Amino acid sequence: MNAPLKSGLIVVVTGLSGSGKSSALKSLEDHGFMAIDNLPALLLPKVLAIRKESHGDFIRLAVGMDGRDPELVGLYQRPFEEAREMGYDLRLLFLEADDATLVKRFSETRRPHPLAPDGGLIRAIQTERERLAPLREIADLILDTTSLSAPRLRELVLKRFVSAESRRALAVEVLSFGFKKGLPPEADLMFDVRFLPNPFYVDKLRVLDGRDAKVQDYVFSFPETREFLEKLMGVLVFLLPLYQREGKSYLTIAVGCTGGQHRSVAMACSLWERLRENFRGPLVLRHRDIA
Repeated sequence: MNAPLKSGLIVVVTGLSGSGKSSALKSLEDHGFMAIDNLPALLLPKVLAIRKESHGDFIRLAVGMDGRDPELVGLYQRPFEEAREMGYDLRLLFLEADDATLVKRFSETRRPHPLAPDGGLIRAIQTERERLAPLREIADLILDTTSLSAPRLRELVLKRFVSAESRRALAVEVLSFGFKKGLPPEADLMFDVRFLPNPFYVDKLRVLDGRDAKVQDYVFSFPETREFLEKLMGVLVFLLPLYQREGKSYLTIAVGCTGGQHRSVAMACSLWERLRENFRGPLVLRHRDIA
């Protein structure tokens, strides 16, 4: 007998308060999941039914459930089964950390534990750990975040629940600008090309800008320009995968000269062309200060 078709994927994110559930939920949301935090377990089938009537099935849904729902542990079986009977592939992610780490995190954030609004943090952590033990036993993935950084947690969650093809690519913008008109506040990486010979002092090039082939030919006629582009590309080929691994969504690479008309524009155009050959994510070219 053929297995029923899956309507979509549901990842239930649960575990101890302070163990990183919000970060895990946000990581899934950033990569195409509809995310709902603190959803009572009994409401899950109702949410799926309402969604089906109005928009069709969820393709990917991430749901945060934890000890704030007093009925979660005792009644989770039926709503989970109903979701599976509706054709969903439901998986459970359980996050935890040791007591000392959880105490430190609550101390640093100054937020009260949901089971101990008036104090008694250690006892609240132990109570929640005991209460959620049945969910831990059936979890598809258990992550101990005691020594995990936020980027590493994100990486592990995406590796398990998001295919490489479905992950949102790092979006890169190459921006030219002029220093005399101010620094671009959106810049993540900034490079100064005012060391290059300036076409502004060549009469026939002054009225043109760096998009013009004549200006580009002049700027790149100098060996230091070509060497700089090669070195810059080497740095970016190294950096871009690392930024993406750390979960960065957007990266602006700013290239500046004095007025933002000639050298920075020519360099930005060439950099953008080279990146198109080496980078698969969304890539935008923008010239801020060309009139």
